Amino acid sequence: MTDYVDGYCERVAPGLWGEPLNSLTNLAFLVAAVLVWRLAAGDRTGRLLAALIGLVFATSTVFHLLATRWAAVGDSVGILVFALVYAVLLTRAFCRRRFAWLAAPAFLALTVVTALLGGGLYLSALIGLAAFAAVLAFERDAYWAHFAVAGAIFALSLSLRAVDRDVCDYVPAGTHFLWHLLNGVVLWLVSRVLVLKNRP
Repeated sequence: MTDYVDGYCERVAPGLWGEPLNSLTNLAFLVAAVLVWRLAAGDRTGRLLAALIGLVFATSTVFHLLATRWAAVGDSVGILVFALVYAVLLTRAFCRRRFAWLAAPAFLALTVVTALLGGGLYLSALIGLAAFAAVLAFERDAYWAHFAVAGAIFALSLSLRAVDRDVCDYVPAGTHFLWHLLNGVVLWLVSRVLVLKNRP
């Protein structure tokens, strides 16, 4: 678990500062966490989401600084925890509260299926955003646009993450740092929706 991980274009050798851009751009998550915390103004759901975005910031930063297998697992776990909790809170806010807890295992099952089919760990989140935007649009809920925009940004973010190693010859720093910047925006957008939805 302490083995060195060379998973991104920017990293060329072990070392604490081997991925300066990938490390620094994690600040986008911290900014998103602070903005959600301030917007929440005491709302427990908003404060919880802010704390979970803070967890994503911490785990991702540790991974890109240390580049070890255990840190990589922590990075994935931080993102997964946010996604699972968000799925429950989203279902609770827009659908039936009684069945909201089912959203977590349903999302986890979708993630496993898409991963086994070669879609990676994050395709399920894109599918979820697109599906929810479509459902809300069908129901003429004004919040559909928020999820549509978040989904479009996440699709671009996911594409940039996927091509990181392929562009090393042309872009030495790679494109993974853009994944961080854009995902900071995505987490802010989707969290903002729930904070606003919970207001009287």
